[in-house]
Amino acid sequence: MNQLREIELFVGVADLGSISKAAEHLEISISAASRHLIALEERLGVQLVKRTTRRLYLTEAGVKFHQQCKTILDSLREAENMVTATATKPTGTLRVTASLSFCLLHIAPLLPEFNRQYPDIQVEVIAANRYYDIIENGVDIAIRTRQVEADSNITIRRLAETRRILAAAPGYIEQHGMPILPPDLHRHKVLNYALAASPRELPLKRGNEKIVTKIRPLLESNDGQILRHAALAGMGILVQPKYIVYDDLVAGRLVPVLDDWDLPRLTINIAFQTRAHMPAKDRVFIDALVERFRKNDYERLWIA
Repeated sequence: MNQLREIELFVGVADLGSISKAAEHLEISISAASRHLIALEERLGVQLVKRTTRRLYLTEAGVKFHQQCKTILDSLREAENMVTATATKPTGTLRVTASLSFCLLHIAPLLPEFNRQYPDIQVEVIAANRYYDIIENGVDIAIRTRQVEADSNITIRRLAETRRILAAAPGYIEQHGMPILPPDLHRHKVLNYALAASPRELPLKRGNEKIVTKIRPLLESNDGQILRHAALAGMGILVQPKYIVYDDLVAGRLVPVLDDWDLPRLTINIAFQTRAHMPAKDRVFIDALVERFRKNDYERLWIA
């Protein structure tokens, strides 16, 4: 029996006034309880309980030790209850990070209803076009487009896939013409995402045809919203994930360019720390985000 168990037994004996009742409460035999009580006294080098044929009572040292042990056990139970409540009741601060575009398009619209359902969760949104170290920076949930994590303590959950497309404002196409083949991009103004893998190369594919087109962008940025606004202003042809410009395409503010050619697609993933018991605040936010994507059928729209 470990020290904590010995303390539980001693407190039970003191509270119930009986070794047999304490043994029954802890579901051990009376003889085992007696042995463990003796072992506790021998380890401490002091008598805690006096026994007579009629009754059992605490020594002066036993009274003091009992008070301290009660405080310890009460604090432990309070700590356990608090942790259990955190794991089962959605509460606390939730730190979420994603790109600015994802935050604007999918996290911000989610928050009003999420707050209504879970008013005890305080959400901290970190909009950044960089990947924070989840554990080091105390991030609960990160939205990322890479499919693997170097840290085995990070779990990845797939959210959706999206095409990367080229698109431009109708006014730009009217003025500069519509590219027919990838090499036509050489004479066009390109608005490019600086943080893409090999940002100055566009590996395009159509059926069995593959062409890697090198570009010299008119504008490069580490943020998709800057490129989107530049494209809407007629500055050139942007290269962006379809989820960022989908509403603009539907509204006709942007039109697809070389739409029969495909760039490598992106997988949008939810990343979070691997834990045996996920905090409730993390779980309900992930569930809400997954449900938003399922309800709106985003992947079907973004890969078309």
